[in-house]
Amino acid sequence: MTAVDIRSARPSDFDDVVAVVDQWWGRPVAASLPRLFLDHFFATSLIAESQGKLTGFLVGFHSPSRSDVAYIHFVGVAPTHRRTGLARQLYAQFYDEARGNHRSIVRAITSPANSVSISYHLRAGFSASEPVSDYDGPGVDRVVFERRI
Repeated sequence: MTAVDIRSARPSDFDDVVAVVDQWWGRPVAASLPRLFLDHFFATSLIAESQGKLTGFLVGFHSPSRSDVAYIHFVGVAPTHRRTGLARQLYAQFYDEARGNHRSIVRAITSPANSVSISYHLRAGFSASEPVSDYDGPGVDRVVFERRI
């Protein structure tokens, strides 16, 4: 496996991320990652590359309304780089940057049907709520994750 470099995202990374996200998930999810996230939260988002090719990303931000909270919106790792610790590296770098900005809590959400995400977050030290009914509107339930950093 070649070395992976992690850097801060740039707005121009959006096209590369959206080009692979549906393939990496195996289903249509790009609509959950509009351009605005990398236009407005690129400084708190991360891009992982190996030999100039996208191998992973983390889109997150520091809450402007809750001074102790950082939020992870979307994380992706190329199928060829799964089980290498890349997701753990992305999360660790996000935690470090969040701590440096006086954040002590990281939150994220997922669908109750996303057992891979639920398992990953539990292994990564997050607590998980029971599914919250109508969290994202009528009939759109979510599991809420929280981790103190």
